[in-house]
Amino acid sequence: MTHPAHLWRNPDPRRTYEVVIVGAGGHGLATAYYLARNHGITDVAVLEKGWLAGGNMARNTTIIRSNYLWEASAGIYEHALKLWEGLEEELEYPLLFSQRGVLNLAHSEQDVRDGVRRVHANRLAGIDADWLTPDEITRLCPIVNTDPGLRYPVLGATYQPRAGIAKHDHVAWGFARGADALGVDLIQNCEVTGFLRDGTRLVGVSTTRGDIRAGTVALSAAGHTSVLAAMVGLPLPLQSHPLQALVSELLEPIHPTVVMSNAVHVYVSQAHKGELVMGAGIDAYNSYTQRGGLHVIEAQMAAALELFPVFAGAHVLRTWGGIVDVSPDASPIIGPTGIDGLLVNCGWGTGGFKATPGIGWVYADTIAHGRPHPLAVPFALERFTTGALVDEHGAAAVAH
Repeated sequence: MTHPAHLWRNPDPRRTYEVVIVGAGGHGLATAYYLARNHGITDVAVLEKGWLAGGNMARNTTIIRSNYLWEASAGIYEHALKLWEGLEEELEYPLLFSQRGVLNLAHSEQDVRDGVRRVHANRLAGIDADWLTPDEITRLCPIVNTDPGLRYPVLGATYQPRAGIAKHDHVAWGFARGADALGVDLIQNCEVTGFLRDGTRLVGVSTTRGDIRAGTVALSAAGHTSVLAAMVGLPLPLQSHPLQALVSELLEPIHPTVVMSNAVHVYVSQAHKGELVMGAGIDAYNSYTQRGGLHVIEAQMAAALELFPVFAGAHVLRTWGGIVDVSPDASPIIGPTGIDGLLVNCGWGTGGFKATPGIGWVYADTIAHGRPHPLAVPFALERFTTGALVDEHGAAAVAH
């Protein structure tokens, strides 16, 4: 694997970048890439306190879909999915993007109503969506238990055929290589410790490698944006939680699609190497740790084994907790902050990975033009004072 070359050891304090992006995860790297590719802005530094994509980008379950209910959410995720569909060719890097489809199971009459409503909304928006009966689910994914006597019987499911998975570290390195080739500087082991001001305007950041000046500072650090914003006196309506997940030992191919169940809160796919990738919910307590309580994993396994009895003989290989920041309406915050020179991209909760190319495109456009991209407008920080909340989580009854 060819690594980017511009990994600075000692940033030059005399230099002023046009844009400094804080956070070298998927979103930060994609933003830098599209700033250079779409807008010709290559005087960009991406700062990362650890190593490239070593934070939440490396701790997620890689599900990609766009079958959201509200136009605001469906718009940005469908934009991302369309980019995913051509991304391997554009970046010339094997992202292992697999459009194997995603099933969202319904276990109650209310789940059925919510699911059918979402299918109709998706179709009206031009997004592929189907409603499947239990028999159709069995034909698509034979290992799902559709016995009507289950505690949570499977009454049907939404299905998005274009949805799927990709390999998260390959996605990060694909964008990093692309940004590096266009002249972006990627600076690892460079933690932001403060911000530089000139009157009311933000003009750069203080880091563990010295001060770095910038025309614009764009925050994109999953789980930690609220901590950074607090350094400049900007309180953001965010909570950070560990998001639980695990993988099994390597198995022969057995699981042909992605299955999600919001009622029992488990979602399962099989990675390219063969391990089962299982996700659960967030731990209720606020934390910046990259691990969580075992009680969440225990409940997840109980639910998974009801839906997939064939998994009973599988062994857990490892568990982890990625740090996600969650806004009051569980939807992202994108755009200006009211502080001159400072923008934010945060609050994605469990939706960050699937949005990676889409938010990179949208955030770059917002930075380049000094105003929100049309797809970012509904996700402005001001919505929390006007009451124009998106609340996709509550409306669609699907968290991930």
